[in-house]
Amino acid sequence: MIYSMTAFARSEIKKDWGTAVWEIRSVNQRFLETYFRLPEQFRSLEPVLRERFRKRLARGKVECALRFSANDAAVTTLNLNEALAKQVMHAADWVQAHGQSTGVNPLDVLRWPGVIAAEEADMDAIQADLLGAFETALNDFIDARATEGETLKTLIEQRLDGIETEVTKVTEQMPEVLKWQRERIQTRFEEAKVELEPGRLEQEMIMLAQKVDVAEELDRLNSHIGETRNILKKGGACGRRLDFMMQEFNRESNTLGSKSINSQTTQSAVELKVLIEQMREQIQNIE
Repeated sequence: MIYSMTAFARSEIKKDWGTAVWEIRSVNQRFLETYFRLPEQFRSLEPVLRERFRKRLARGKVECALRFSANDAAVTTLNLNEALAKQVMHAADWVQAHGQSTGVNPLDVLRWPGVIAAEEADMDAIQADLLGAFETALNDFIDARATEGETLKTLIEQRLDGIETEVTKVTEQMPEVLKWQRERIQTRFEEAKVELEPGRLEQEMIMLAQKVDVAEELDRLNSHIGETRNILKKGGACGRRLDFMMQEFNRESNTLGSKSINSQTTQSAVELKVLIEQMREQIQNIE
């Protein structure tokens, strides 16, 4: 399976404690980099999330965000700190006894920090729910990368077919090109009224054939096509290997262009470079 480094996934969870939404997005990157935007009370989840990404992904710049909204209506129990309330009232009575107060409002006592508090939610249970929702988002995220990866694979295979067509075209043209060049050399000698020594034309043709021989380049291009198809078939984190293959394709296409002696071969060399560049652009997004 081929995976793209560009994807997006979203997962929402609703429970008695409230609502949470996970969002994961990524773009291409040479290595794996993860960035998190988490509410402060869930910062402790970051190492766990980072490790889960590391186990499932190889490359890409990944951004993970959590939006959390607590359900205040779910709090049904209030805890009164009676000892602290008595201390506050005692202090208020002392102040009143010294003529500094006219009375104590019970609601003011209740508003004193720490006197009354809502029952804290079970954070372990909430974190377990959040991790479950994250796993759902991560699975969807990887599925999205796989879907995009299959599209990229199809596009690359189409370009490989195009390269194969150009290689076949040049291979079939070479005998005709050499024949045309032989006739061209012979015509020039005749126009110059140069008396050819026995075997001179053959020597010139041998030297020319050595200069314009592209059989090795064509064989290498065919070999690169086969190797690239094998890499795509094997799948996995193969983006770097494919990128290396594009360098090899470029090297052979440049040599082919430099040895070209007719417009058809030059046109094929240009078409090869276009196809290779199109593949290279797609491969930049492959994990």
